[in-house]
Amino acid sequence: MFPSEAMTVTQQEPGTTVGLKRSVELQTLWQDQPVVLLFLRRFGCQVCRWMASEVSKLEPELRASGVGLVGVAPEEFGLKEFKEGGFFKGSIYVDEQKKSYKDLGFKRYTALSVVPAALGKKVRDAASKASAEGIQGNFSGDLLQSGGMLIVAKGGEQVLLHFIQDSPGDHVALEDISKALGISATAKAGQKPVCNDDVCTR
Repeated sequence: MFPSEAMTVTQQEPGTTVGLKRSVELQTLWQDQPVVLLFLRRFGCQVCRWMASEVSKLEPELRASGVGLVGVAPEEFGLKEFKEGGFFKGSIYVDEQKKSYKDLGFKRYTALSVVPAALGKKVRDAASKASAEGIQGNFSGDLLQSGGMLIVAKGGEQVLLHFIQDSPGDHVALEDISKALGISATAKAGQKPVCNDDVCTR
């Protein structure tokens, strides 16, 4: 059910952008606590940055409830800028083999399918919210990978939520994350971003 391949984990020294790397198996992340895993398309994606900042609004409640918050990306490219932007409040992991992405059903677009997907209303809406909050993006990195979210109970006994993006603009609402975990949260969702034609794949 779960991917168990080792991933490269990039940990940041406090106050620096220098990373320390160690490999862990994905299943160890929920060994001692429930965990929310946000699978990003890429670090430079404008909509991904907005989604990361939205989920991070729940971090105080998650921490108080003993729930881990983890971000996973399919490549390390763009990590430094992502960290400096402060978009995500949890731990960050990189799965450069994309093994967990494949095992969890997070599809890859083709060069032809990514354009209509990126021009869709959901992405435009998300990108506009990102822009309204001053979150920008770029076209650097792998533009074809999709992502999603996985919420797993402590010990891996139960998958509480397994969300697969259809459109790059798809995301899980904050209230749905809280409901899956059975916790109450006071965080309010921001107004979701809308993309201009030139930033849709961001």
